[in-house]
Amino acid sequence: MHWGSGDAVGHDDEMPAQIVQRNFDTYLISTDPARLDIREVHRFLSTEAYWAIGRPLAVQERAIEHSHLVAGAYSAEGEQVGFARMVTDLATYAWLCDVYVLADHRGGLGTALVQTVVEHPDVVGIRWQFLATRDAHRLYAKFGFAGLDEPARWMARQSPAG
Repeated sequence: MHWGSGDAVGHDDEMPAQIVQRNFDTYLISTDPARLDIREVHRFLSTEAYWAIGRPLAVQERAIEHSHLVAGAYSAEGEQVGFARMVTDLATYAWLCDVYVLADHRGGLGTALVQTVVEHPDVVGIRWQFLATRDAHRLYAKFGFAGLDEPARWMARQSPAG
């Protein structure tokens, strides 16, 4: 895309993420967005994930639609039991978010899911990868995530609309 006066910003010519699939024990992890059970993702996040309680379905759909990389974890029966997404410009930053695995399916699957996302060919070379967590520091430390060296330099803005 070439930018010039009056050019609209759009994603029509953006390349979709390369689809990666891998097995972990009896589970399938896939970055194919067509496999996602968005209603199940929304159900879990909006009712059980401390960071997304009450998130409307339309917001979750939009978040998934505009994330470059999404990954689902699926049981042998095809039930979606985990999810993660990465928001990125594919050049300078990537934000890992909305990571979860249903309680009955934990025990290594979360690690495999995160590994699939952070080692995905589209993002593996991006220098700055971020996330926020209240309680999973040990999981993410396995992949090199650490506290910010200079947290006072970082700021956040929350829109009054939510």
